[in-house]
Amino acid sequence: QLQLVESGGGLVQPGGSLRLSCAVSGVNLDDYVIAWFRQAPGKEREGVACISHRGTSITYADSVKGRFTISRDNAKNAAFLQMNRLSPEDTGIYYCAADRLGYGFQIAMYDYWGQGTQVTVPS
Repeated sequence: QLQLVESGGGLVQPGGSLRLSCAVSGVNLDDYVIAWFRQAPGKEREGVACISHRGTSITYADSVKGRFTISRDNAKNAAFLQMNRLSPEDTGIYYCAADRLGYGFQIAMYDYWGQGTQVTVPS
């Protein structure tokens, strides 16, 4: 059974950086697309970044382009989200998600989700 566990969230000042990790267990990670989503208080969950099985395709939401970097290490069964120049608008719970075939930001497409990690950037 695939399990995803996020870590690395926390409180960071505007302009700061955080690196989120997603540890995957129970499967070979290279069989799965990985995506990061986030959900701000009172808002719908939205896609942030997506990376294909081998990392050859990467997509970012417009709001994070140039600031966030998604990566994966299939040998270590882990994925990452490097977040730079954080702003209060980046506050929310960040989730990693996995799917065998799907690619993109359609939430219903992803079969597996982590429990989320909180990122807070005060205004």
